[in-house]
Amino acid sequence: MSSRQPTSDLTSKFTSQCPDDLIHPATYIIKHSEQHKVVAFYGQLGAGKTTLIKVICKMLGTEDVLSSPTFSIVNEYRLTGGNPIFHLDFYRIKSQQEAFDLGYEQYLFSNYYCFIEWPEKISNLLPPDCMKVFIDVSGNQRTITIQQHE
Repeated sequence: MSSRQPTSDLTSKFTSQCPDDLIHPATYIIKHSEQHKVVAFYGQLGAGKTTLIKVICKMLGTEDVLSSPTFSIVNEYRLTGGNPIFHLDFYRIKSQQEAFDLGYEQYLFSNYYCFIEWPEKISNLLPPDCMKVFIDVSGNQRTITIQQHE
């Protein structure tokens, strides 16, 4: 059972014990990222970043098959209206120069949803108003902390 605990006006926490519980944080992320569509996901390998992004994308209306872009670095999905959703995974990059070579700006500053895994690899390239989602794992429970900027 997921629960939400507001910690301040700009930070909210959710707990999750199963994938069905991700609907609550996904709904929160969608509602609060309408103005600033770049969302950075932090968490250890296997924490559930890709799983949460899949739930968000499905709730936004994409019918595409979603997968982790670990090897391709960028996956692009389409909403029913045709707008893209960009899903980036910087796990494999070795330097920020690789993000420049990839053309990260076309994704992060597109005004379309842009979900980033392993954003700590490009921390000083992130827009200052991006939403940050931290997933901490303890046993079979995830604590999802969401920080947003106004």
